[in-house]
Amino acid sequence: MAGTMLSIVMLGAILLIIGAVLLFRRGQRRQAGLMVVAALVALANVAIWTIPDSSGNAPVEMGE
Repeated sequence: MAGTMLSIVMLGAILLIIGAVLLFRRGQRRQAGLMVVAALVALANVAIWTIPDSSGNAPVEMGE
């Protein structure tokens, strides 16, 4: 289940970046910047959950 949620978050981040590029081309720079920030936050959350710690255990594995 956790893998599915992380995949959905990754897809959402990719869509946010694509939308930001489209908005940036239309001249709406503030909204595009906010979408990029939201995508970076989502990607950081996925990284936090999937990167293992010093003992080699990832938080996503502990929850299952």
